[in-house]
Amino acid sequence: MTPLPNEQRLRVDDFDYDLPAVAIAQIPSEPRDAARLLVLERASSAPGHPELSHRVFRDLGELLRPGDLLVLNDSRVIPARLAAARPGGGAAEILLLRSLPDEPDRWEALVRPSRRIAPGAVLTLRSGDQVVVGDRLAEGTRAVRFARDPYRVMGDAGETPLPPYITDRTAATDRYQTVYADPPGSAAAPTAGLHFTTDLLRSLEASGVGRAHVTLHVGLDTFRPLEGRFVDEHQIHREWYEIPAATASAVARTRRDGGRVVAVGTTSVRVLETAARDQRTAGWTDLYVTPPFAFAAVDALITNFHLPRSSLLVLVAAFVQAGQRGATPLDARDTLLAAYRAALEAGYRFFSFGDAMLIA
Repeated sequence: MTPLPNEQRLRVDDFDYDLPAVAIAQIPSEPRDAARLLVLERASSAPGHPELSHRVFRDLGELLRPGDLLVLNDSRVIPARLAAARPGGGAAEILLLRSLPDEPDRWEALVRPSRRIAPGAVLTLRSGDQVVVGDRLAEGTRAVRFARDPYRVMGDAGETPLPPYITDRTAATDRYQTVYADPPGSAAAPTAGLHFTTDLLRSLEASGVGRAHVTLHVGLDTFRPLEGRFVDEHQIHREWYEIPAATASAVARTRRDGGRVVAVGTTSVRVLETAARDQRTAGWTDLYVTPPFAFAAVDALITNFHLPRSSLLVLVAAFVQAGQRGATPLDARDTLLAAYRAALEAGYRFFSFGDAMLIA
């Protein structure tokens, strides 16, 4: 493929916006489905002029139709943050990211202060467990090895790794977990799903809206800003995904019968579009969705408000463009950021504990 000239490439600066600190949600809405919901209709939006309506998340049943299918990421956040002591004294911290292939006792982790911890150093956790720090891996991570089951160690010594922009730690840890979370493995929550309650899910199912699950274990790349001058220079980390056979069948049936596949969160988008691209139901995905992108599986998206200069914001812009006839990538960017400005003016709350969008 012939590279685009620089004047036609999307710049990282194109996905920046001003966000006052007061707009970053520090505590979640109570109850979960009391969060606000900004609805963006792509087909009727002009570039830079989004067609918007303001709702509450529990109104979702009025916005979805019988025959639609919700696809939710059921990965469970693990207590991956481990406080430790260094040999000879001094504090350290281990943030577990993922287990290494075929070695369940060996994990990739961020270790701080990494420069002061040599390969082979043994760190001691508050539970008394010892962790051996190994060599440096890509992107500044380290390999660490446990003497017993890492999940048991996390249960005894770990803490939920809330995002760095959440400085109020008073919320119960289960509020950073979806009500349908199941297989453990994420270092960050698939936050669009945090707004669902068990009662809301039951109500949607009773109204004819289907429900299916995928799994993508979320890494900390979700918080990493875009690198480089141009959007296409960014390298996204791999994450493990899996689609049950029942979900694959439900997606195919929904699209065949004229319903909409509604992805809950950008992680669900990446799973569904990876499977459509690679024709595989499990594996590692490094799918980096940038405009323009031909979506093959997803018809509507429920998502939170994302960080400036992030790969998630770029993915959402690509989805907006896909539903705007004749729109360019910058048209879609303008539409999305105009929606963000409207949300800020209306007092919506941003990021993990914040409010949500439905992009249809």
